[in-house]
Amino acid sequence: MSTSPTKNIVIIGGGIIGCSTAYYLSHHPNFGPETKVTIIEASSKGAAKGASGKAGGLIAKWAYPSQLAKLSFAEHVRLAEKYDGKQRWGWRFVECGSWEGRGEHVKKVDPGNRGLSEKKSLEKTVGLGANWKQKDRLDADLPHDLNWVKADLTDSYTPMAPSEDTAQVQPYLFTTALLGFAKEKGVELVAGKVTSINIDGTKGTVTGVTYTDPGGDASMPKTLPASHVVVAAGAWSSHILPSLPLKATRAHSITINPDPTITISPYVLFTEILLPPSPSSKESRPRTVSPEIYPRPNNEVYCCGPGDDSPLPETVDQVKVGEGACESILEHVSSISQVLREGKVDRQQACFLPTVTSGEGPIVGEATKVAKDLYVATGHTCWGICNAPGTAKALAELILEGAVKCADLKKLDPALYL
Repeated sequence: MSTSPTKNIVIIGGGIIGCSTAYYLSHHPNFGPETKVTIIEASSKGAAKGASGKAGGLIAKWAYPSQLAKLSFAEHVRLAEKYDGKQRWGWRFVECGSWEGRGEHVKKVDPGNRGLSEKKSLEKTVGLGANWKQKDRLDADLPHDLNWVKADLTDSYTPMAPSEDTAQVQPYLFTTALLGFAKEKGVELVAGKVTSINIDGTKGTVTGVTYTDPGGDASMPKTLPASHVVVAAGAWSSHILPSLPLKATRAHSITINPDPTITISPYVLFTEILLPPSPSSKESRPRTVSPEIYPRPNNEVYCCGPGDDSPLPETVDQVKVGEGACESILEHVSSISQVLREGKVDRQQACFLPTVTSGEGPIVGEATKVAKDLYVATGHTCWGICNAPGTAKALAELILEGAVKCADLKKLDPALYL
């Protein structure tokens, strides 16, 4: 008969971090009948309804922080090989480059900030370091197989990293696949909006979480008992732990389905496009825009723009698309690509990314200053999909073995932030 203590682990958040953590816990050698894992998700529509279903899905060994990115990249490769990620979630290695050039005015779309707050960069290239864009690497010509951008509009193209260091996944498919593998091991998904984490004041340990049904009667709370609690609610983590130094950035994106007879080569582009003044705009000067473009293997192209500081709503189900934001993204990418211009827009969407305000982040580890057996995994900015496997592997080791062995995550310790 086992003498191991019973572990009742509750993960708050059914996004990529929460689902990955459930997967790595349920597939850890120390996971057994004495361990129960429950994910509680605030959306009434299921898992991966926020950024985990609406992100670009870029996977990069050069992402930040480096100690988490390198571990995660290796895990992405392993998972893709183990579960046929190419078929299940669109895994593939890709080229990635910085494109600079001029855009054409192609349609009457108001490019202003209607419904938006001040735009802000998502800072995806931070992990490359300050000197990644060397002049001796510039190439005025497009790669011969980059067939969906107008060559005569190109001023320069700079490879950002070797193709063996950059890949992609379809985020929703990847997240729900890991959730499915976790469910096969007995992990449960519960719909609920967490209102508090319960702590034994005498022992200083967590005892459970209190929640209400999404859209239900808030006066009828329920409680999930827990020996361990993981806060992995993305931008909403600070609603659960107010002491977390987080801010939320709203990011917009669209997906375009080009003509299916055209093969879209796998080049992820970070662009700098000089646009001429729009006839519908009062602005008379050219302006620079910086959409990111991610072709996917299923005849889909994901395009996103800068973020803004729109207020974070109560739940992910209440996230709204800013007026004019997606139309601007379409105008910008269409200005350099006839293939995208003539494609069909499938989705227009918005999501919130969590950013740590008092350091680089993310925050990963046990929050002992708040309670024993309370863990935090949030603040992954735009690299949540990329860095989820490494984050989850580290948490699984910490919870089931008592220490992180796979990486040195001391700089991400919650004690530095709480």
